[in-house]
Amino acid sequence: MKRRDRDLEFLNEIGTLRFIKRSWIQFLRSDVASISEHMFRMAWIALVIAKHEKVKDTGKILKMVLVHDITESRTGDPHYVSRQYVKIDEELAIDDMLEGTALKDEFMALWKEYEERKSIESKIVKDADNLDVDMELRDYAGRDKQLYTKWRPTRTAVYKRLFTKTAKRLWKEIHTSNPHDWHINGRNRLVAGDWSTKKQK
Repeated sequence: MKRRDRDLEFLNEIGTLRFIKRSWIQFLRSDVASISEHMFRMAWIALVIAKHEKVKDTGKILKMVLVHDITESRTGDPHYVSRQYVKIDEELAIDDMLEGTALKDEFMALWKEYEERKSIESKIVKDADNLDVDMELRDYAGRDKQLYTKWRPTRTAVYKRLFTKTAKRLWKEIHTSNPHDWHINGRNRLVAGDWSTKKQK
């Protein structure tokens, strides 16, 4: 098989990640982010953490975000219960996915670095991975406060495993903030538009 064909196959497979929902749909019983959606916000979280931690190689961080969960195209997204019963060969999955592509050497190395969790970049990416879960759970708190309350101890345990000071600060802010503040407090019709009481005077 020609290399260019494997590149295209890989890109088509990556496109299917938008159809794979995060596994905790089984618990939330509601619409949850796809793997692609998860990685999109996670990338921005990682950039924020990197900026505050004064880590400059954001290109490496973004590439690591892109590769960190792509094996779930083949393995699915196992959750904290299913992981007790199944053995997943992620290394085989990533090796097969990247085999014959122009990206294999670079992204295989980045994936392994992420899994080892020794470099500051890999720690930032893992922190971003965890914080996106907290942000999504906080989104659902408005719909099901009881579920959020029950999951809080689990997420508190995750807080203790965060690597960076910035991630720990953000975690606390996530759980005490309102996910709607961005549009309620920002520029909108009520604050600055035709609904503004200031303009009606």
